[in-house]
Amino acid sequence: MEKNIINKVVIITGASSGIGEATAKLLAQSGAKVVLAARREERLHTIVNEIKQGGGEAVAVKADVVSPEDMQNLAKIVREMYGRIDVLVNNAGIMPSSRMNELRVAEWDQMIDVNIKGVLYGIAAVLPTMREQQSGHIINLSSTSGYQVSPTSAVYAATKFAVRAISEGLRLEETATSGIRSTLIAPGLTKTELFDSITSPEVQAIANQISGLGISPNSIARAIAFAINEPDDTLISEIMVRPTAL
Repeated sequence: MEKNIINKVVIITGASSGIGEATAKLLAQSGAKVVLAARREERLHTIVNEIKQGGGEAVAVKADVVSPEDMQNLAKIVREMYGRIDVLVNNAGIMPSSRMNELRVAEWDQMIDVNIKGVLYGIAAVLPTMREQQSGHIINLSSTSGYQVSPTSAVYAATKFAVRAISEGLRLEETATSGIRSTLIAPGLTKTELFDSITSPEVQAIANQISGLGISPNSIARAIAFAINEPDDTLISEIMVRPTAL
């Protein structure tokens, strides 16, 4: 077991599949108390049962990151249950990419709501508790698209650039004064359900061609665990994880 993960109370959003699910299982195996949050309550309970059967500690809380009320309630439940919040993994995200001239404005709005506002609502929910504790760790999931824009990814990339800015601002404001660590994890192509939200035929065709080159969500989970496990005097501020095939 990783000694600095043991007994840490960790909230993971978007925990019903993909990177969130893999992270919950890995951290629970490493001795953390994991709180899985997502909209799909049945799926959450299935994963929690699997974790418990493996000897881990986990609970499920239905929450939608686009609702500030849901996120505040999530934090309240965790505080009442454990008395503290050690880590927030802001993992929930969507990627309905398309060319700008397709004018899929509703999808732009969805990406802004989930990928940017969802991150901010998560931070707002846990930051007061972490400041009171004078400790904590907020891990935000960006993307390699948060560093480089490609055709069809303009709006998605914009949301992930924003997550980078939020994470760096949080680090500058909080780490040295309140001891709250801020880490950005930037996955490259990963085998998750992100492609399921694509409605553009052109982008779906591209996704079908490259999806087999993606890496396992477990690779990203290991990066998250590495950042959490570092001692309190060490901050892993950014990790980028790419497939070797791309």
